[in-house]
Amino acid sequence: MNANSPEATPRPEQAAPGTHAAPGRIVLLTTSHRVAPGLLSWPAWQALHAADQVLCADGTHPQLPYLREAGIAVDEASPAAQELVDTCAGGRTVVVVATGEGEPVLTDGLARLAGTGRVDMPELELLPASYDLPGARLLDLVQVMDRIRAECPWSSRQTHKGLAKYGIEEAYELVEAIEEGDRDELREELGDVLLQVVFHARIAEEDLETPFSIDDVAGGIVAKLIHRHPHVFGDETATTPEEVKEHWLRTKAVEKQRTSVTEGIPLGQPGLALAAKLASRARTANLDIPLPPVEGIGYDLLALAVRAESEGVDPEAALRAAARAYRDAIRKTEG
Repeated sequence: MNANSPEATPRPEQAAPGTHAAPGRIVLLTTSHRVAPGLLSWPAWQALHAADQVLCADGTHPQLPYLREAGIAVDEASPAAQELVDTCAGGRTVVVVATGEGEPVLTDGLARLAGTGRVDMPELELLPASYDLPGARLLDLVQVMDRIRAECPWSSRQTHKGLAKYGIEEAYELVEAIEEGDRDELREELGDVLLQVVFHARIAEEDLETPFSIDDVAGGIVAKLIHRHPHVFGDETATTPEEVKEHWLRTKAVEKQRTSVTEGIPLGQPGLALAAKLASRARTANLDIPLPPVEGIGYDLLALAVRAESEGVDPEAALRAAARAYRDAIRKTEG
């Protein structure tokens, strides 16, 4: 038994008649595993240094090496509620470094003791020692994806080509959630799209010739965003959306060194979207390109898509809206 553990700590002597022994203080210190160990708040460090005893039930807790390096003696112990109360008697302060699951057994036990009304309870303080930064839950997603890739019979066999169709499906479901205005559905579909990104990046790590990770993906888009926003991260100015688009197109043209405005347009996208994108590129480049003088439904649709783009209308979204109205009419007739 550790000589410094609560089990080995002698119970405080009975207070003399007419006196009252101070019940002491328990500080439950919580930390985030998504923040580098040792990066604790100043109140947390103050509490740790001032404590009469610091306890942690998990000997592999990532904070322990850094606490000990800072001169904090940490006892690996998991006392019961009554034992901890006894340890605090006499005005002592005990800091409990919470594990990743928290300390539900301990806190429940303390609550039961307090509920009896027969125990002089120490002061109990919950002290968050570190907080998640924005985007910290993405680290959880990466860790979960790592485990799924290693242990799931289906996920471990997937390839970029095999997942391609799911990326298209999830993108369409996201667009539908946006157009329907369903906030809960929007949040869920954004998560599904994000999963596709993380999944592909995880698969890419295993490539023997040109591997890359999710950090490489994120680093690439960060560099691109900074480079294409000189009005935010550089010396240029932009006060209107049109000026921002001009900056974007100019820097993109320098990066890509393309010989045609049509380069980079995926021809496999839906036809109306493809026609509108071609028209947008031509208009942005100030190219006056007449439509092919050919009759037929396809060319009629092309003309409508070019007209929609010139009027600032997304032809795909417009057609989907009309199709939904048509669907409702069908259902009404069926009913």
